[in-house]
Amino acid sequence: MLQRPRRNRKSAVIRDMIQETRLDASNLIFPLFIVDGQNQKTEVKSMPGIYRYSIDNLLKEVESCLKLGLRSFDLFPNIEESLKDKYATESYRDGSLYLRAIEAVKKNFPEACIVTDVAMDPYSSDGHDGIVENGEILNDETLEVLGKMALAHAQSGADIIAPSDMMDGRIGYIRELLDHNGFTNVSLMSYTAKYASAYYGPFRDALGSAPKHGDKKTYQMNPANAKEALIEAQLDAQEGADFLMVKPGLPYLDIVKLLADNFDLPIAVYNVSGEYAMLKAAIQNGWLDERVILETLLSFRRAGATAILSYHSKEVLEKGFI
Repeated sequence: MLQRPRRNRKSAVIRDMIQETRLDASNLIFPLFIVDGQNQKTEVKSMPGIYRYSIDNLLKEVESCLKLGLRSFDLFPNIEESLKDKYATESYRDGSLYLRAIEAVKKNFPEACIVTDVAMDPYSSDGHDGIVENGEILNDETLEVLGKMALAHAQSGADIIAPSDMMDGRIGYIRELLDHNGFTNVSLMSYTAKYASAYYGPFRDALGSAPKHGDKKTYQMNPANAKEALIEAQLDAQEGADFLMVKPGLPYLDIVKLLADNFDLPIAVYNVSGEYAMLKAAIQNGWLDERVILETLLSFRRAGATAILSYHSKEVLEKGFI
């Protein structure tokens, strides 16, 4: 035999030398949940090791992550029901929990990269990503709310704004609004291919943001569709997106690769709460070795993702996996 591929696997030195895909802290974005109050740190029951933090404890968590080399964070708010309304006005109110959190992190840690979530559902009394009228999710009317939200985030210090709502035209609307107000350097990470998935359950548990009625199938994508992701990506690229995101991650690696192969923009992927919960449950029960965490994250990089939003971000650094 002239070719023996095993020769290139015979030692750790050679295996490392020819490794095709690499993962480091710069590829990771750590999602963090925020609650109002002081000295709050409550675990999300369905996501072992993940917590909701009040702003004072959020700052401590960000500081500990920065010491590990983890520098990018995506913030998500748990909003009191009494503050929610039809038009999600709490999302852009001066002095709101979310805006105070952004400001606090950027003031204390200007070197941190803060990604913010633009969608109505955490603030909406209907629990949907858009304005609801007679059971219909209104697209164009929702854009104005999303724009107010995005502008408030930029004014508070956001580095990257990530619209997760899946309304048509929102990237162009927000880009124009930000530019008009002098925020030309604030990036947009579009949730380009966000599927109507059953993997979001623990996240909605963490935020209390599940729809009060109906589902999200009229604006989130059909899990059976791939070509539709190319349509969404083409529109987002034309409208000024800086990143294209796929959500969820593991069941949609083909979509990550599809976008990576067809677009020159950086590709992000969200390793969502349900994926995290599955691995954690299997590891805690001894059914899988925790090395599956690194294997999972590498699969996203191998498929073509540059940025990975993952609840595993901190632990892979703490445990020396990377």
